[in-house]
Amino acid sequence: MIDPPEIATRPLAAFERSNTISVTDFRPLDPDKLVETVVASLDDDKAEEIVVIDLRGRSSLGDHLVIATGRSQRQVGAMADHLQEKLKQQGLGVSVEGMTQGDWVLIDAGDIVIHLFRPEVRSFYNLEGMWGLRPAARAGAGPAETAAGGERAEALSV
Repeated sequence: MIDPPEIATRPLAAFERSNTISVTDFRPLDPDKLVETVVASLDDDKAEEIVVIDLRGRSSLGDHLVIATGRSQRQVGAMADHLQEKLKQQGLGVSVEGMTQGDWVLIDAGDIVIHLFRPEVRSFYNLEGMWGLRPAARAGAGPAETAAGGERAEALSV
């Protein structure tokens, strides 16, 4: 065991530095690029009615909320698995809830929160309505005005 005075007199180079990360090496992930990754993954998995809601300035919940529909429990679970892997590859700590049932899976990746639903469950909870989106926004005709404050949300048709 090294006693404290010996540590203070040893040169810095003597200590192992291979496991450290320089502060200049850290680059935060761009939330918009992260959304693109999520939407591309959902599109690859044939998700339907993908809606991206920009929450910046509206909520401390995160920067974006993504809502998508899968036709079955198996599809919802597969979409969640693929998203979880892709987000982990981006270096994000991901928390997933609801995988066992597959009706509604919530993926919390920090600044982006993803909700994956079966159609019946999505219409029952109507998260878009909670954020002031008009039902037409779910039809997927491109960007849609929200009911609250004229802010915009993206409704993507897949």
